[in-house]
Amino acid sequence: MTNRLLTHLRHVDLAVPDYDKQLDFYAGVWGLTKVAEDSGISFLAAEGSPEQYIVRLRKAEEKRLDLISYGAANPADVDTLAEQLLAGGVQLISQPGKVDTPGGGYGFRFFDIDGRTIEVSADVEARRHRRIEEKESIPVRLSHVVLNSPNINATRAWYEQHLDFRLSDTMALPHMGEAMHFMRISNQHHSMAIASGPHTSLQHLSFEMRGIDEYMRGSGRVMRSGARKIWGPGRHMAGDNTFMYFLDPHGNTVEYTTELEKLDEDTWHPHIYDLTKPENADQWGTSNPMNEMVAKEMLNDVDRGVFVAPPV
Repeated sequence: MTNRLLTHLRHVDLAVPDYDKQLDFYAGVWGLTKVAEDSGISFLAAEGSPEQYIVRLRKAEEKRLDLISYGAANPADVDTLAEQLLAGGVQLISQPGKVDTPGGGYGFRFFDIDGRTIEVSADVEARRHRRIEEKESIPVRLSHVVLNSPNINATRAWYEQHLDFRLSDTMALPHMGEAMHFMRISNQHHSMAIASGPHTSLQHLSFEMRGIDEYMRGSGRVMRSGARKIWGPGRHMAGDNTFMYFLDPHGNTVEYTTELEKLDEDTWHPHIYDLTKPENADQWGTSNPMNEMVAKEMLNDVDRGVFVAPPV
């Protein structure tokens, strides 16, 4: 694929058994705004984002990742992508057509190499959003998503071949090889990262805050709520962004971040960072060490949605 057809990350959709508890967390403690709800499905927006919603929650018997949604510039690009994926042997879940969620639009769904449901859409009506004010400690937008894969190099190659993601940086361990690939679809250092793990699962969702002060104030609010903090505060080397990681009520890892690097795509060359050097995980040295306990939490549960499309 020579022409990049994806523009940005739109939203991530989660299914959970304890829907009310999950909704209370995201629409309360975490700082998102519920914009619509119907029969066990809720749509949550970030006040600083033009996206109609950045998280969808669905009540289900089993916890799973329902889908990850990306934007395209126009319906013609959606059609082009669908044709290219079909020609490349990718399994489509639906054909391009009307999107029946807040904001409407035109899109389709398909499975990635690991069986996750991916949605691409265009012509979604922009939500009326606003500037986040100083000391207002709520997310501005969805920053990125990180996925666990049992074969990160195959997953990386699939996203490069079919969706024109490009490699920004890699984290590695000398005795194990590549541990994480940071992938981009714009000058943002990464919209997605692929982490090595024993099974397919969601590693974490990251939400951008207005600045360092808002990031710390928001983190304090989440800590006071009783939610479990697993790693942070710190500043990563790859992406140069701040981090603070928590667990949501169903054990999904969620992150507050700021200042993710914007790079010059024409001149950028990927780095390989050695994870045995603590400064490559946290430049500041202020976080608790990345250890087996933190890594285990981020492996998450086996995703029950692999090659099973969500019902809505």
